[in-house]
Amino acid sequence: METVNIILCGLGGQGVLFMTKILAETAMSRGQKVIGAETHGMAQRGGSVISHLRIGEAEGSLIRSGTAHFMLALDENEAYRYLPFLAIGGLLYANAEPESFPRTEVRPYLESRKIVARCIAATKVAMELGAPMSSNLAMLGYFAAFDDGLFSDVELRGIIEKVSPDKFKDLNLRVFDASLEIGKKNSK
Repeated sequence: METVNIILCGLGGQGVLFMTKILAETAMSRGQKVIGAETHGMAQRGGSVISHLRIGEAEGSLIRSGTAHFMLALDENEAYRYLPFLAIGGLLYANAEPESFPRTEVRPYLESRKIVARCIAATKVAMELGAPMSSNLAMLGYFAAFDDGLFSDVELRGIIEKVSPDKFKDLNLRVFDASLEIGKKNSK
């Protein structure tokens, strides 16, 4: 299997590292090799957080610019900041309003690199379900809805159920399921 490179990014407190853990655990449950690294600034103050996740036979933990197959961005501005990591033909999933994403000035870059940009208002979905801290799970549900994704919704849901703290498990699964349905509608 070719090494799959995933960039996960957002702001401190959005759950980038929990989202990375879920994807890594899902890959490991399949028996795949996983290596990763994360860098973050003032995470507790909403600083930039980026996580590199490599699945398969990887030499090192950091993903080089232009080689990521997927990017999951919990913040629209962070998605734009880390766009250079995406490979030609890469897939971008962003927490953004569909009416305004991607920004007009970014579209030529996306087109020239054949990057597919998809978005969900993940924070809005999580808020509507009474889980303002679960936009990361909304993003994972949306990501799982597309056939070109890495993992099935069943696999991801099983790992979320396994690693979520008991008091948040039901809520986390509701957020995941709600955004999965939104993604399924959008993927048709």
